[in-house]
This record gives sequence, structure tokens and C-alpha cells, in this order.
Amino acid sequence: MTKNIGISVKKSTKPSIDGEKNNPFNGSLSIRGRLFEGIVVNAKAKHTVTIEKKSFITFTKFRRYGKSKNRIHAHVPSNLDVGEGDHVIAAECRPISNSVSFVIIEVNPSCHKEEVEAKLQRV
Repeated sequence: MTKNIGISVKKSTKPSIDGEKNNPFNGSLSIRGRLFEGIVVNAKAKHTVTIEKKSFITFTKFRRYGKSKNRIHAHVPSNLDVGEGDHVIAAECRPISNSVSFVIIEVNPSCHKEEVEAKLQRV
């Protein structure tokens, strides 16, 4: 059974592990606060990824723009498959560990992965 988390997201087809409490869809983890949209830059840790969001900032004094980036750590529920380069949406939740206070709620596979898979199918 999948519960409503209050945000419209794509449903995952993969079943979750029974008894997982850090899952917003099937466990007791509640979603609150901010949403963070970015690209996965590191997926080596177990059930944890690093997400990076790039943006432009304005220096009004100099009338110029600069680049900025933010990185956060997020928990990956058992019913989602996340890899490096994927575009994901993370929602804020209670602290899961010292540096993890976000959980992945939606995954859009990267365009690069789709291109590689398409090339492999043609061969």
C-alpha cells in the first residue's frame, strides 16, 4: 500500500522493502518544508546520494551575474533506483543522520543514459 505524501509525483514500479521506516511512500517518514531539485553527482554511499543544484546569482553593485551551486545529501528509499546523472526531486524531512535531512521523492533518468541505451539497442 502506498500512502499519499501530499505532492503529486510519479509512482514507482519497484516494490519497497517491508519494515523500512525511512520511506515517505510506505514507511513513517513525513515530508515537510522545502523541495530541492537537482542532479545526482555522487551515488556511492548506501541509500544516500549527493545532489547538486546550479543557479545564477546577481551582484547588483557591479551589475553582473555569477554562478552558484548548492550540494545536499539525500536518502534514497528502497523503491527508487537512482544513479549518477539522474535529475531528482528531494523533499525535506526529519534528520535521518548528521548530514541527511532530505529524501528523494521522484527520479527522472538523465538524457545521457537514454542516449546510450538507444545506441546500444541499434547495434
